Amino acid sequence: MGRGYMVEEAVERYLSSLCSSSPLTGLLIGQSSGQRDFVVMATRTPQREACSLTPGSQDRLDMEWINEHARQVSRMLPGGLSVLGVFYISDTEAKDTLITLRQLVFAVQKSISRDFLWVSGDDDITERVTLHVNSSTRKTFCRTFDVRDPKSTAKPADWRYQSGVCGSWPMVWSCVEVEIPVSLPHRGSRLEDLETGLEEGLRVWSQQIERGTFLLDGRKIPEDTELTSGQTKRNVKQTLQAQILTTPVRTHTHTHICYDVCEQGSQVEGCGGRVVLRGAVHTRAYLHGNKPTAKLAEKVLKRDLVSTVAVRVHMVLEELMAAQETQDRDSLSLPLRVLYPLQGVCVCDYQFGDEGPGEVVDRLKEILDLDARQEDLDTTQEVDAVTTEAQQAETELLQGAADTPLEPQKKNYIGAAMATVVALLAAAASLLYLDD
Repeated sequence: MGRGYMVEEAVERYLSSLCSSSPLTGLLIGQSSGQRDFVVMATRTPQREACSLTPGSQDRLDMEWINEHARQVSRMLPGGLSVLGVFYISDTEAKDTLITLRQLVFAVQKSISRDFLWVSGDDDITERVTLHVNSSTRKTFCRTFDVRDPKSTAKPADWRYQSGVCGSWPMVWSCVEVEIPVSLPHRGSRLEDLETGLEEGLRVWSQQIERGTFLLDGRKIPEDTELTSGQTKRNVKQTLQAQILTTPVRTHTHTHICYDVCEQGSQVEGCGGRVVLRGAVHTRAYLHGNKPTAKLAEKVLKRDLVSTVAVRVHMVLEELMAAQETQDRDSLSLPLRVLYPLQGVCVCDYQFGDEGPGEVVDRLKEILDLDARQEDLDTTQEVDAVTTEAQQAETELLQGAADTPLEPQKKNYIGAAMATVVALLAAAASLLYLDD
């Protein structure tokens, strides 16, 4: 027998409820360990006008739509949780779906991994699960593939349902001060150039985080220390506070904004500059109950930190592109991380300053197929701890603009962003100022 899968009972009920809507595809979410994996939830691929799956033809998959859904789901998972594989519900014989499932699981993994800013280690589990559910008989057929090997063949796996799979998983969290200096292109450059500069800044910073010192409850402990060995009560959730200590880049430590202005007649041209992404970020990760170690806690929390910062930067770039196209925005907020509880763990979304909780709930319903409620949203983890600093930065920015009057220009969003950006992560007051 191959890998074992301990699956939350709620997943069984969810898959059963989808059988009347077959054929359809979806994702399996949970956490891997050395001996077995834990599946805590499943979510179907949402339909669009051109359905992702045509009834009666399991081979015709809308892979672009399925892959994009997988990327969005991956963004909404905290540290420790990931997309473990895919499921497919149809009335087809299981043996006839193996090629389709293999194609699906490899494509989904490739799409998700494009957003990773880390290199997979030797201890990373690369087997991914595929599950077929016969909508008529309700029988399941479980196989795994090693997505690191393009020639991988299907292996049998043990799929078992159990209650309370993640109810007592330890949770490790931290509030991390972030400072990422980014070199910016000249005013008038393409948005792609700005994106390249931000990507490079994120890459360098992520390497800095990877080398950072990891402390648990203020102590440096051996990597192989089992974090649950001291627990005396079963099913009692353990919460650990961590610190990630890094050495800042000296040349940019006190740089908030740097730009040059060249005046030629009535024209004002930016000469390039630098932006610093700064602020306090809440990061958290869940550890499976199979003897989790300090090494695992460090890996998943650091990856969550890198991921949540990168997601927000990419979202701002997407908003900036939309603003450039429509020319109807003069400021963009960096989104706040919002948490939503789910069977002992949580999922998350990112809320811009001009959005309400209803929009977050709508995304949770659409992307994760959750029956989410506004009153269950947790917006308290990323408080406005840097409001004063943000106000000071804004005051300095406005004073600088008053000292150096600029000729008004039409909406040159990219150039203005390069000249006047001060970004504070994870705070409602964090703004990407785009000055006309």
